[in-house]
Amino acid sequence: MTKPPLTVYLAAPRGFCAGVDRAIKIVEMAIQKWGAPVYVRHEIVHNKFVVDGLRDLGAVFVEELEDCPDDRPVIFSAHGVPKSVPAEATRRDMIFVDATCPLVSKVHIEAERHSDNGLQIVMIGHAGHPETIGTMGQLPEGEVLLVETVADVAVVQVRDPDNLAFVTQTTLSIDDTKDIVAALQARFPAIQGPHKEDICYATTNRQEAVKAMAGKIDAMLVVGAPNSSNSRRLVEVASRHGCAYAQLVQRATDIDWRALDGIGAIGITAGASAPELLVDEVINALRDRYAVTISEVETAKENVEFKVPRVLRTPGQASA
Repeated sequence: MTKPPLTVYLAAPRGFCAGVDRAIKIVEMAIQKWGAPVYVRHEIVHNKFVVDGLRDLGAVFVEELEDCPDDRPVIFSAHGVPKSVPAEATRRDMIFVDATCPLVSKVHIEAERHSDNGLQIVMIGHAGHPETIGTMGQLPEGEVLLVETVADVAVVQVRDPDNLAFVTQTTLSIDDTKDIVAALQARFPAIQGPHKEDICYATTNRQEAVKAMAGKIDAMLVVGAPNSSNSRRLVEVASRHGCAYAQLVQRATDIDWRALDGIGAIGITAGASAPELLVDEVINALRDRYAVTISEVETAKENVEFKVPRVLRTPGQASA
């Protein structure tokens, strides 16, 4: 049978960001340096394929530091951790490596700077997300207040409305965050914001690429994990900007083919923790059923690199 034609719009940028790439390299280099097992507190990044691959190399993923033995190295995930975690690792005389994304660390530093200046912090983020927990854990309890929605802004109770600052989780929807920031500024006119946008470049770039293709397509497939905040935001962005159907898939086997029946154009992107191999897998699955023509939609170029911690590098090694 002749395969029906399908135009695949491929988002660029997509997939791994510099922070994710750095975090994965840190785990790989730790295993090379110290041998297996190396412990990792929480998933190093939110992607099952990546985590399973590192587990096969000798990484052991645990939820809390108390699940780690004293005599093996432990790595803190790219999402960041409360200050109490490295403090406890130091108390136990453990070898530990912090794989927190430098852009998340920037938010931590901002929060501390504002606090040192006597300001209470309002954080825009998702309750229970590791990045939110890590950022709020940089300061004593009560110094960082969480808001998730515009409605939360109306009821948040602050110590002094004239001495406030806000920070944001780095993986949020740009559009949602803009509305929440506007609500904060309307209720608290003196509130201070970051010198530079907290939402990371990779989150912004991936969302802009989705917006650029959303009006051209009948459906969107976002390659990413269900616990990946930035991947879930890409699904929402596609739906809000004119795409009739958007689905989050971890692997090609997750595709709901019935929902794609009769389509002529589809968009594909990947969250910042999803490897390109899984994008290729989805494209190949589409080729099995359609006569595929690929058109790349590029809205930005990325050339960001982050160095790995010095403890993992020999003198001759360049940045990762």
